[in-house]
Amino acid sequence: MTRSVRRTRRTRRNTRALRAVGAGAAALLALSACGSSDSGSSAQSGPSGSGKLSGEVTVFAAASLKESFTALGERFEKEHPGTKVTFSFGGSDALAAGITGGAPADVFASASPKTMAVVTEAGDASGTPETFVRNQLEIATLPGNPDRISSLKDLTGPGLKVVLCDEAVPCGAAARKALDASELKLTPVSYEEDVKSALNKVVLKEADAAVVYRTDVRAAGEKVEGVEFPESADAINDYPITLLKESKNTDTAKAFIALVRSAEGQRVLTEAGFLKP
Repeated sequence: MTRSVRRTRRTRRNTRALRAVGAGAAALLALSACGSSDSGSSAQSGPSGSGKLSGEVTVFAAASLKESFTALGERFEKEHPGTKVTFSFGGSDALAAGITGGAPADVFASASPKTMAVVTEAGDASGTPETFVRNQLEIATLPGNPDRISSLKDLTGPGLKVVLCDEAVPCGAAARKALDASELKLTPVSYEEDVKSALNKVVLKEADAAVVYRTDVRAAGEKVEGVEFPESADAINDYPITLLKESKNTDTAKAFIALVRSAEGQRVLTEAGFLKP
């Protein structure tokens, strides 16, 4: 890898982290303003002793969880009238940087233990994170797979435009692990900030293929075609989830985590293509 590529990727990671922190600071100001005008809007529960959940919880979650968590958030709000689940989806590394930088959030769901460790080592997690699902890589190609890609090695073919996630992001780190294990050298046309961005390059026909999660291939439907490859079995990512220490609505946040880990939550996640923990 050239020095200029490394410098570009470091700059991209730093920019994402600063954006996440900046967004967190803006959200914190907004929440403070709401709190001053309506002190009861963020209550953790109803009348004393009622045990009723209420108020808003903010969940920072890996981009690959978007479809599943959105569905679970809607279910949670329906089961607990008076609650609201707000999501911030993105690359796990940028989300972790936002949390450690002071962005207000109640729950963090990461696509790898490594990015979760950034939060726990900074003392921003409450308790021990628990793995709730796992995910496996897959190659996303153009519909119909016109380039006849059937293996990871095929991605190294001349003239093929391949996209990877940045290696600071869990999907990029997993792809690098699979490539290294196969002793393959691959120079992508771009490194993307999260798995959805990588997938969209193929959806928009700006790339011929991308190494993403199989859950994202499934979510894209007929917009792409998925190709499994055996090396992905050696690069499976665990997804941990945790309550955050600075949560302002711990009861509701804990209840959302419980839903994610429940039989119903696991059903939604496995139907999306995630592996059981």
